[in-house]
Amino acid sequence: MIRLPLLLIGYLFGCIQTSFFYGKKQGLDIREHGSGNAGTTNALRVMGRKAGVIVFLGDMGKMIVALLLTGLFCRFWGEEYRLLVKLWTALGVVLGHDFPYYMNFKGGKGVASTGGLMFFLDWRMTLFSFICFFGLTLATKLVSLASCVMLMGDLILFFVLTLNGTIDPGLMPVWEALGIMTFLVVLSLVRHRENIIRLFKGEEKPITL
Repeated sequence: MIRLPLLLIGYLFGCIQTSFFYGKKQGLDIREHGSGNAGTTNALRVMGRKAGVIVFLGDMGKMIVALLLTGLFCRFWGEEYRLLVKLWTALGVVLGHDFPYYMNFKGGKGVASTGGLMFFLDWRMTLFSFICFFGLTLATKLVSLASCVMLMGDLILFFVLTLNGTIDPGLMPVWEALGIMTFLVVLSLVRHRENIIRLFKGEEKPITL
């Protein structure tokens, strides 16, 4: 029963679609332009650098705010619930971002939102995510490549840090923690499937910064 309200709170935060609302303010529906994806990269391509930065910070920020809010519950439940609270809230945020109910469940790919979760797991994951994403993006200009490599690297790092005890699961079963993180990464990779196909074909368009 603890998991369900966390999932719901996260979903409601995730439904705050930064690119959609920013696009509406500019007089357009982001889903009808570019790739049709309601995420940072398409916002950058369609509406420019300012929009890209705002959407990126907004999508990451909603994860951070949601985790800060639900993290307060641990004051009453106990610190042993900390990882459970983080992961179930994060799962809700990503589902809300990817499948917002008021947009016919057509949202983004969850990269920036998932990136916000790394700040709350371990400093090593935060550092890796930052260096990997921005380093690869600047080096290759391929945001999709940077996103996929970052997510797979974060998953491996999370497995290592959890199984060796660096990340304490508390009362949360280890298999549950690993399962949720795996689901988040696989979901994002699935939503990047068209980008991945284009990457293998050498047809993925680089971003202009």
